[in-house]
Amino acid sequence: SGLCGLLTAVAAVPDFCRYRAAHEERLRILRNVELLPKELPKPESLGEDDYQEMLWKLKAVFDDNMNLWQRERMESMDYYTTWVHQIKTPISVMRMILQDEDTEEHRELLAELFRIEQYAEMVLTFQRLESISSDLVLESHDLYALVKQAVRKYALSFINKSLSLELPSSESGDFIPWQILTDEKWFVFCLEQLLSNSIKYTNRGGISVNAWAEGERVMLSIEDTGIGIRAEDLPRIFEKGFTGYNGRLDKKSTGIGLYLCRQVFTHLNVTIRAESQEGQGTRIILGIPNAEKSPRP
Repeated sequence: SGLCGLLTAVAAVPDFCRYRAAHEERLRILRNVELLPKELPKPESLGEDDYQEMLWKLKAVFDDNMNLWQRERMESMDYYTTWVHQIKTPISVMRMILQDEDTEEHRELLAELFRIEQYAEMVLTFQRLESISSDLVLESHDLYALVKQAVRKYALSFINKSLSLELPSSESGDFIPWQILTDEKWFVFCLEQLLSNSIKYTNRGGISVNAWAEGERVMLSIEDTGIGIRAEDLPRIFEKGFTGYNGRLDKKSTGIGLYLCRQVFTHLNVTIRAESQEGQGTRIILGIPNAEKSPRP
């Protein structure tokens, strides 16, 4: 029995080694599945040859569909890019006409025109989101200057809704001139979206902006005195298309703005979280890389 067992083990070891080597090779191919047909071992039977032929056919179909999708994607992006740039011209003309006369009606129309421009810009941003990595230019920027740039765009909205703005002055020393590492265009776009949300859901009181340091990050908070967010909605506000209870009240919410912010901030290595109580306002807190402590890109 012992001799038979020894002979069996001796005979089985080479087969086991070959099986293990083949298994390891299949795992390696699986980890590089996009190169599957080229990496397959030479077929040892007619059946294996047939299966490999099927894989080649499937790869050809997949490649054709991928190329078609990419062409359609590029055509769609080109169309929306052209559309946004074309619609900016009539928007500018309408703004000039409305600004000629300062009346209550004209101010309301200017506010609606501003929203149209926002939505058009959001379409373009949504289209560019997939290729954002190739569009980023990370540099050191003055946080106070970026905040003022975003706030300035919403000056008319603050006036129309009689909202106050608490933005500590850099000259007074209340707002330390933090240098952050970010992309100016994308970062300001997200600040504008956050301010837009705060203004939309705040009917009295105002909005305050503050900044402080925590380790290797500069923290920026945007706090409003608006209607707040329900506790059950709070964990989902950054999901694509989620509008929640407030969105159903507003009837015009798209559920895209905060989703875009989360996606852009992920690429900028910026953390974002929300604190809110229904009826008591909302506080958005950003954690931004500190240019003075972060390695240069």
